[in-house]
Amino acid sequence: MANLKGRTAAVTGSTSGIGLAIARAMAKAGANIVINGMGNIADIEKERSAIETDFGVKCVYSPADMTKPVEIAEFVALGEKTFGSVDILVNNAGIQFVSPVEEFPIEKWDAIIAINLSAAFHAIRAAVPGMKKRQWGRIINTASAHSLVASPFKSAYVSAKHGIAGLTKTVALEVATSKITCNCISPGYVWTPLVERQIPETMKARNLTKEQVINDVLLDAQPTKEFVTADQVASLALYLCGDDAAQITGANLSIDGGWTAE
Repeated sequence: MANLKGRTAAVTGSTSGIGLAIARAMAKAGANIVINGMGNIADIEKERSAIETDFGVKCVYSPADMTKPVEIAEFVALGEKTFGSVDILVNNAGIQFVSPVEEFPIEKWDAIIAINLSAAFHAIRAAVPGMKKRQWGRIINTASAHSLVASPFKSAYVSAKHGIAGLTKTVALEVATSKITCNCISPGYVWTPLVERQIPETMKARNLTKEQVINDVLLDAQPTKEFVTADQVASLALYLCGDDAAQITGANLSIDGGWTAE
């Protein structure tokens, strides 16, 4: 396991789901943490304090809105001001909306591109100068199987995740001589609040029952017929932070039960 003692990890979209699992895995490895995300303030404080209590590290919360570039820069600055650096940046924030393309609300397209793609650019832009100065960094972007293949009714999400894959490669090339790596992880369906919330929309779009959506749409894509777990994604993210992964950069790492092998 990577030893992250003395490092700081800033993770967007980390108040629940995959992001929270990544934040906790990195805290367990010794990193101080900046969490970020939406939700009930009392619930967020419970998760923030649990990270400190469970792992003996420091954790601060940034309420930065991932649609606002200034606030994204402030999220990175909070980590640098509080802990002296942001060594690991995990761009994980994401939203979803399911609709036929001709009916896709323009404001939903704009929001998904902003949060799932542009926010990663703004955070990377803010974090790279410090990483270059220290000659060490790890940038990890949560992509998706949808960075490699498409599904109907998800035009904005698929576009954003394909964009994340391209952004990852470009940044990796730019920072390659600064001992900074940039990779993306592409999970299949992980049982998270994001996936759970899209089930009613998919039921409506495809005229299916909840059970049909889970078995015939979600798990149909994954040959293992099992959901990926948030902890499995977190373990891969943690591995990418270690010395053994120093030559893995510009990669798009699938963790999707075989989905994109077909």
